[in-house]
Amino acid sequence: MNLLLIGVLLVLIAMAYQIGLTKSRTLAGKGNNSAKLHSRPGYYGALVALWCGIPAFLILLVWNIVEPSILTHVVLNNVPATVAASLDPATTGVLVDRVQSIASGFGVSDIPAAYEVAAAEQLAKFQSIATFAKMALVVCAALIGLVLAKKRISEQFRARNQVEKIMNISLALCSGVAILTTIGIVMSMFSEALRFFNFVNPFDFFFGTEWNPGFSTSGNAEGSYGLLPLLWGTLMVSGIALLVAVPVGLMIAIYLAEYASSGFRSWAKPAIEVLAGIPTIVYGVFALMIIGPFAKQAGAYIGLDINATSALTAGFVMGIMIIPFVSSLSDDIITQVPRSLRDGSLGLGATKSETIRQVVLPAALPGIIGAFLLAASRAIGETMIVVLAAGNSPLLHINPLEAVSTVTITIVNQLTGDTDFASPQALVAFALGLTLFVITLGLNIVALYIVRKYREQYD
Repeated sequence: MNLLLIGVLLVLIAMAYQIGLTKSRTLAGKGNNSAKLHSRPGYYGALVALWCGIPAFLILLVWNIVEPSILTHVVLNNVPATVAASLDPATTGVLVDRVQSIASGFGVSDIPAAYEVAAAEQLAKFQSIATFAKMALVVCAALIGLVLAKKRISEQFRARNQVEKIMNISLALCSGVAILTTIGIVMSMFSEALRFFNFVNPFDFFFGTEWNPGFSTSGNAEGSYGLLPLLWGTLMVSGIALLVAVPVGLMIAIYLAEYASSGFRSWAKPAIEVLAGIPTIVYGVFALMIIGPFAKQAGAYIGLDINATSALTAGFVMGIMIIPFVSSLSDDIITQVPRSLRDGSLGLGATKSETIRQVVLPAALPGIIGAFLLAASRAIGETMIVVLAAGNSPLLHINPLEAVSTVTITIVNQLTGDTDFASPQALVAFALGLTLFVITLGLNIVALYIVRKYREQYD
């Protein structure tokens, strides 16, 4: 029903635009002489369309938000008082879903109770009336907005100003949604992390060297919840990834920016950036099935004991994954270095390689460091590759040839399966997520600061 109503609204909005455009052109006279109008004809059409669509969509949005609560109230009013009094929030949701299924005609898997059938009949009647009322109200709001906006069209009406004001408000609201979403995520993690710290001492969590959470049904924090083994595993895997991605990505960027022809660059750079579009689960399977066994066999050939799932395997494949981040960002930064610096160095007799090494790279160094930090934050937050290729060994050791556990692996493990989200065994995932968020946020802030400082220097 909502899709049909949205389709009707889109048709009305298109008609409103044409009506406003036609009237403005009529006012302009023959030849569409827009000099007679304050704004161009398109602005009048857009204003009528906005007046037609915005109130109607707002009504539809509010209706859809409020409707579930009203339907729940209708269902509870049509069941016996003894049944309604015995319901908790979970069973209320089950009852409402059953009644809605019966009212829709799909039915339920078992034999419904008599009061459920009676409530479904009343709900069906209410829904039919509500559907008609919603359509009538939304369409009427659209038509009223269309008529009012059309009447306001005149030669001196400032349609452009109003359209631009509405667009500015819309853009601000979109920005606000993004900001509020980030704040909501942080606050939800923070609140759940505080609940976890009611069970576990924060000092024991942040400075503990043993990770061995005990799973119990009593709700108590049994076992050890030391963060350091997980944090060290995360930094080890990320460090290996950066050791792979930074030199390779930087060399690629230097070649594409300074040596490659425009024809080669036009297809080589997009081909490299395709790596960034490959799903991380594909990299994880590649590490588990190809790189891990290959590293194990290569280690056995030279006398090293390398686990198929290890920090080395996960870090190497993760490094391949973040090469496009390093190469693309570094390439853009190197190409922004002013040509006059290169020409001056070459004019003084320096070779091309000397110019790159002693002039271009030092000038681009702040931006390149920012690119490295952004790649590091991407590596620290990676999940699927380490889940499949790093193993799950939350031990504090320095051997990259052995399995490790990372923060993201542990979050997946703690929230997988039949989990009581009020227990410390599940709440610890929010504390880990908040820690990871703070680390990546810090890296991103430092990277953005460095990049902006570099851009201000050479703009």
